[in-house]
Amino acid sequence: MRLYLLALNPTDSVTEGFLPAASRLGLDVTVLTDSPTAHQELYGGQVDVEECDVRDFRAVITRIATGRTPHAVFTNSDHLQTQAALAAEYFGLPAKPWQVALRAKDKAQMRRHLAATGADTVWSAELAAGADPVSLLELPVPYPCVVKPREGVASEDVVLVGGPEELVLRCKEIQARRPQAALVAEEYLAGELYTLETLGDGSVRHVLGGFHTEISPPPYFIEERLTFVPAHPEPVVAQILAQLDALGVGFGACHTEFVVQDGRARIIEVNYRAIGDQCDLLLAGLLDIPLFEHILRVHLGEPLPADLGARDDGRARLEYPYAERAGTLTAAPEATERTVEGVRLVYRPLRATGERYELHHTNRDYFGILRATGTDQETIDRVVTDFLGAQRWEITP
Repeated sequence: MRLYLLALNPTDSVTEGFLPAASRLGLDVTVLTDSPTAHQELYGGQVDVEECDVRDFRAVITRIATGRTPHAVFTNSDHLQTQAALAAEYFGLPAKPWQVALRAKDKAQMRRHLAATGADTVWSAELAAGADPVSLLELPVPYPCVVKPREGVASEDVVLVGGPEELVLRCKEIQARRPQAALVAEEYLAGELYTLETLGDGSVRHVLGGFHTEISPPPYFIEERLTFVPAHPEPVVAQILAQLDALGVGFGACHTEFVVQDGRARIIEVNYRAIGDQCDLLLAGLLDIPLFEHILRVHLGEPLPADLGARDDGRARLEYPYAERAGTLTAAPEATERTVEGVRLVYRPLRATGERYELHHTNRDYFGILRATGTDQETIDRVVTDFLGAQRWEITP
C-alpha cells in the first residue's frame, strides 16, 4: 500500500515518527514536498521524494493521479491539512473533512464558527492582507488584545498589545514581514496555558492527556517549558471536547491549546495534527503506545482499538532553552542521552555552533530540546534543573 505524505520542510515528527512508523506498517511512502533537496539529503535515498507545490491542492491531486495508486494521503503540517484533506477526498480515501481542516487552520473562521454554534464567544476581528490597521480603531477592541496571523503557527508574529497606538504599530510590523497574510486581533484569554491531545477515527476518540505550557513574559508567547498532565479535570476535558465537536474535529490527531477561567475552558487555538517540537515523540514513549502507527492506520481507514493500552504512570517535562538576542552561537552542549536517578534525559541541539542567527521571538529561537521522562515529577524537575544548570549556551553579538 502506498502512503502519500505531504510536507514542507523536514520535521522531527516526520523523520523520527511517521516515516519509521510507515516502514513498520509495511507502507511504501512517497513524500510530496516543495523542498525536495532538504528531504532527499536527510533520507539518503531511502524514501521516495517528489517535488510538488503542496500548498496547491490541484497540484497535489495531479501529482498523485499521475503516480502510483494511493491508499492514504496524510500530512502532519499545519499548513497542509486542507490540501491533504481535499486530495484524499478526491481519491475516495479516509480523511478529515476539508471544511473542518480549514476551520481549524483559519483562526478567524474558528472564532466565527464557535460563536455561531454557541460553543464559545471570543471577541475577534479580521484584518485583510494589505488593509490599513487604522481601520481596527473603529471597532470596540478589548485591551489588552492579541494580534497574530490568521493562519499562523508556532507563535510566529503573535504579540500582546496594550492599546490603540501599539495595535496599529504591531500590525504594520507584521504586515511588513508578511505582506500577503491576513491578521486577527482578538480578546486576550488570560490564564495558565494547557494542551489537550486527542486521537480519533471519526467514531472512537481517545484523550491522551495533555501538557501545562509555561511561556515567556509578554509581549511574546515563546513556549519555554511543558510538563505532562496525565489527566485534566473531567469538566474541563468535557468542555474542550464539546468545542471540538462543534468544530467537527474528530478524525486523526489533534493538539488543542486552552486556558481555564473560573472553571470555564476556553480554546486558544486548534492544531489539527499531532503536537510537535518532539512532544509527540515523548508522548509515544511515555504512554508506551505505537502513536504514529495509530495515526497512520486511521488514515488508512482502520478503526482505533477501544483501549489503546496506554501506561498511566509516566511523568515528563520538556525544556526549550532559547536565544534572547541575535548573534553567533559560539558555545553549546552536544546531543546527549543519559539516565539519572531513573529519569531518562534526551537533549537534541537545533542550532549549529559557528552560525549567526536572527531573533524571531518564536520556537525558531530554540537552541535545542530537552526531553525528560520518568515516574516521579519532583525527581524529574530536580534532574532537569541540575542538567540545565551545568550547560552553557553562548551568543556572540
